[in-house]
Amino acid sequence: MASVASKNMWLRRQQCPCGDWKCYVTYEGDAEETSIVSQIVKTESLQSQDMVAPYVGMVFKTDDDAFEYYGNFARKNGFSIRKERSRLSPQLGIYKRDFVCYRSGFAPARKKLSGEHHRDRKSVRCGCDAKMYLSKEVIDGVSQWFVVQFSNVHNHELLEDDQVRLLPAYRKINEADQERILLLSKAGFPIHRIVKVLELEKGIQGGQLPFLERDVRNFVQNRKKVVQENDALLNEKRENDTMELLEACKATKEADQDFVYDFTVDQNDKVENIAWSYGVAVNSYALFGDVVYFDTTYRSITYDMLFGAWFGIDNNGQPIFFGCVLLQDETLRSFAWAIQTLIRFMKGRCPQTILSDLDPRLRDAITSELPSTKHVTSIWNILPKVSSWFSLQLGSQYADFKSEFDALYRLESTEDFELRWNQMVSIFGLGSDKHITLLYSLRTSWVLSYVRVHFLARMATTAYSKSVDAFLKGIFGVQSCLRGFFEQVGIAANLQNERHQEIQCQYMDMKTCLPIEEHSRQILTPFAFNALQQELIVSMQYAASEMANGSYLVRHFRKIDGESLVIWIPEDEQIHCSCKEFESSGILCRHALRVFIDKNYFQLPEKYFLSRWRRESSLMFYDDHSVHDKDDEWFQEFQSLTETLFAESSITKERSDYIRRELTKELTRLLNEVRDMPENDGAPMDFTLTPTD
Repeated sequence: MASVASKNMWLRRQQCPCGDWKCYVTYEGDAEETSIVSQIVKTESLQSQDMVAPYVGMVFKTDDDAFEYYGNFARKNGFSIRKERSRLSPQLGIYKRDFVCYRSGFAPARKKLSGEHHRDRKSVRCGCDAKMYLSKEVIDGVSQWFVVQFSNVHNHELLEDDQVRLLPAYRKINEADQERILLLSKAGFPIHRIVKVLELEKGIQGGQLPFLERDVRNFVQNRKKVVQENDALLNEKRENDTMELLEACKATKEADQDFVYDFTVDQNDKVENIAWSYGVAVNSYALFGDVVYFDTTYRSITYDMLFGAWFGIDNNGQPIFFGCVLLQDETLRSFAWAIQTLIRFMKGRCPQTILSDLDPRLRDAITSELPSTKHVTSIWNILPKVSSWFSLQLGSQYADFKSEFDALYRLESTEDFELRWNQMVSIFGLGSDKHITLLYSLRTSWVLSYVRVHFLARMATTAYSKSVDAFLKGIFGVQSCLRGFFEQVGIAANLQNERHQEIQCQYMDMKTCLPIEEHSRQILTPFAFNALQQELIVSMQYAASEMANGSYLVRHFRKIDGESLVIWIPEDEQIHCSCKEFESSGILCRHALRVFIDKNYFQLPEKYFLSRWRRESSLMFYDDHSVHDKDDEWFQEFQSLTETLFAESSITKERSDYIRRELTKELTRLLNEVRDMPENDGAPMDFTLTPTD
């Protein structure tokens, strides 16, 4: 096992399965789960098939392959093996290998010195003759190992499956479990509780771990001294690396005045928390900072710091990186400082809505620092916890519970949710469960029927979650010191920004031939247009019935999803639907579109094209020094040309392909010419063109 201080491992953060919020611990997320699953699959695969017993003449590529094969055979047949002797030659290196049964030979008699007391432990060795001997031969320059002698005759009883796994050869604690055990031990968990936590996390019954409680105790005791030494090294490493990170931030600020950072120090004047962001992120926030997701998934085991990242969503549905923070702890004070720093970076602008996980201290910090911001708990942060909380408790009933839970989340009516929630709790006997109580107490922040009144800009989706996760995995895929991590964040942010800077003249096909669709195509980005287009298509399957007060009841012709109430105010051309889709996403719903179509609208009112979903949001000028503004004649001319170009090029695929090809060439030519011009002619133009699409 590598020393803890030798690498910077970023682990996924998860609530302890014991349910105590004070027992927050971390684990290596997907990698650990994948390792566990692969081990189970491998073991089940071996047990489900008849292994061929080794035989004289059997060939292996390497002696390690032979040992692994013989070891698997031994485990399946109730014993274990060990390496006995090897022979070496100058020409072939090691050319003989002897593998024997673990009970082969006899234990040598130990001499007791006077005054010393040893445990008189009986040896398991009984002279068993089961063995497999190998010899190496080189044929046409390729080394191969041949079985030259094999015996499967034992002079002792072979063990059953539930016994053989307890042999020392098979009681191995893999590296992921070792890291986990050290973390829990450091947090003060007793040995028996560490074992219980591991069983809960792996979803197995008690006593089914591939190692025993005494193995865990021996491992912790043997590592105690190493851990203490590592702690001293880690403290020194943390201090040095944190100072290097701070120096990197200072250097970046000197080179780029738009870069922003801040930090706090503890009572010993050592760096405690540090946050940073980039100029382009601040500019993007001005356009798309209406909804923010604060991700706190990862923690560094090396530096014992929590990594938090702020994200938004642009007008093409892609995540935007707003900035990040490293926190020494997960207290209310630290989370409050992180939120204060974000708002300070973003020039005092608070988001309409913020998404986060279930951490109660983070929730309290958001409530305190962002009193006017709506707080939503993202469903993708809840679903993984549902499995760890209820799968073991409900057993075979869990699948039915999960199906009902998913259906409850998607209910459009709060009354229906309240009724079915109580029914679910009663059916599965969860009335006294603390996790059920917690979820119900927070229902207004995660249940769809409650949160749809908040503006989410289509961020609470699986697709968005996967995009954010891919960005984070790109950062944490490289193990490095804090300065290297800082550079990796910058690289990832720049790559993301370059993707946003691509001017996309994507062809958007017409599917309904409605004038509303044609008009919307000229205004909205492809992402927003596709969303509206899908609602238009489905609206054809709905009928609108006008009521006496001028409102409408809109229902599907098969009455699949009930009916929606659409309120129409003709004086202001205002429309409100009970489904709240426009309030949540900024895209009109099928029910409202049905009413507009019935009223013979050829174009939607401008108020229903939010600026964050418009094409012109993809090309904006940012000028922190106020050298130019949007009233500038040149800017107005440029904006008019680009809007016209986008609109005309999206009419046909041929136009779209032509513009994408020729515009790239022309912009490249202009860029090269500009770079050839003198950098200073005495009258610098202080502006930047920053496409964010």
